[in-house]
Amino acid sequence: MADQKVKVAVVGVGNISNEHIQAYLKNPNVELYAFCDINEKQLAMMAEKYGVTRTYTDEETMLRELPELDAVSVCTWNSAHAPCTIAALNAGKHVLCEKPMATTVEDAIAMKEAAEKNGKLLQIGFVRRFGNDCAVLQDFIQEGTLGDIYYAKATYLRRNGNPMGWFGDKSRSGGGPLIDLGVHVIDLTRYLMGNPKPVSVFGVTFHKLGNRSELKDKKAYVSVSAKEGDVCDVEDMASAMIRYDNGAVLSVETSFSLNLKKEKGTIELFGTKGGACLDPELEIYTVLNGYMADVNLCTPTALSFDGLFQHEIDHYIDCVRTGCECKAPAQDGVDLMRILRAIYKSAETGHEVLL
Repeated sequence: MADQKVKVAVVGVGNISNEHIQAYLKNPNVELYAFCDINEKQLAMMAEKYGVTRTYTDEETMLRELPELDAVSVCTWNSAHAPCTIAALNAGKHVLCEKPMATTVEDAIAMKEAAEKNGKLLQIGFVRRFGNDCAVLQDFIQEGTLGDIYYAKATYLRRNGNPMGWFGDKSRSGGGPLIDLGVHVIDLTRYLMGNPKPVSVFGVTFHKLGNRSELKDKKAYVSVSAKEGDVCDVEDMASAMIRYDNGAVLSVETSFSLNLKKEKGTIELFGTKGGACLDPELEIYTVLNGYMADVNLCTPTALSFDGLFQHEIDHYIDCVRTGCECKAPAQDGVDLMRILRAIYKSAETGHEVLL
């Protein structure tokens, strides 16, 4: 496919799809070919906004009527990731599936097997892997600046950030901040640590504050699908300890609603030669000339979040066109689903879960 444009369809044209669509439009090797969504009003609005004329409310019909499609972005709510992805793979299309890969480990495995059976690429939307901050920190890690990384901490805490809509409905989302926000920081820390295999998990979840409907001054993250009377049966806070096969441990905290002063989104790595913190600036803590030293990396452009989705989409298209190695393969998505479901199981049982 190196000499022709990749025809791409987007399935699910809600919030996150805008990031995919805009990145596709900026890639000279892509033809944005079709949209699919069960919400006819949203579908019509997005089709008009982006000038897409091929629109469908049913993915099976789209795949049947457009055999010339090459690739698909799956941007639906979480519970639809598996059926949409498997249908596209079985139709011979490459797929970029948004995170989390699925809502169950069994579905994630079925998705991976469908990709293998059909000889097609399945990339998972671990967008933080494509950040400038990740690349810079990886550079230090690969140069041995941190030494052997044996402990990590990841936080993604919102004080009042329940998006509502399908995000608060467990039947569609599969969970709350753990599966929506925690998936980002768990994956990023694991990726930076060299993708060790998880061996055990202990976790807790809380449903104490909900969507904070009592607040007069909302200032919350609101999904375009949010409406009066939305279900909110997901956890509003989760915490876990994850142990890997190389002995390293990750501590993670994530919330939609939590009584804290300042929202946090921090990655910390601790190694035998040094430590590092992304907050979002990068600091390195090490020893220089026999003295403990803190190094603040003064590269604001390199550490910005600009271009996250563009880098991800460009990589996906490169993989489709040239067959280059995928940086976010299906197996990593399966491993993350094992971690997420194990945390929920541990929270339910009150016991450690072995993987």
